[in-house]
Amino acid sequence: MKHTFAKLSARLIALAALVLFSIATIAVTPAHAQEITVYKTPSCGCCTRWVDHLAENGFEVTVQSLDDLSPVKTKLGVPQELQSCHTAEIDGYVIEGHVPAADIERLLEERPDATGIAVPGMPVGSPGMEYGARKDPYDVILFGGDEQKVYASH
Repeated sequence: MKHTFAKLSARLIALAALVLFSIATIAVTPAHAQEITVYKTPSCGCCTRWVDHLAENGFEVTVQSLDDLSPVKTKLGVPQELQSCHTAEIDGYVIEGHVPAADIERLLEERPDATGIAVPGMPVGSPGMEYGARKDPYDVILFGGDEQKVYASH
C-alpha cells in the first residue's frame, strides 16, 4: 500500500508540474502573436534592434534584407516625408520606422481605415534607437490616401 501511494504521489506531482508549466506557457504567450514581415538593409543595426523589440513583444518576425528599400516603400504607399530606415507589413497594414510594438497592437485592435502608421526619421529613444537615458519626443503618424494624423505621442 505504501509503495502504491508513493507511485500515485509521484504521478500527481508530475501531473501538477505539467499543468503549472502549461498555464505558465499560456500566460506568457501573447494573444497577438502576429506575423510581421520587415524589410531592411543588411547592415542596419537600429533596424535589427527594432526587429528584436518586436520579437520580445511576441511578434513572429520575418526579415527580408534588401539593398534598396525605395521600391518597397513606393509599392506600399509610404509618403516620402514619413519614411525611415525600415518598412514592415502586418495584416494589411504598413509599419514605417521605429514604431513601438504597443502602437502596432493598438492598430491591429482598432483596425482604422488607413494604409498604416509611421515614425518618421530615427528619433532617439524610440524602439531600436535607444541611447542611454535620452528620449526625444516623437509622434506615430497614421496615414492613408492624402491624410495624416497623430496616432500616438511618446
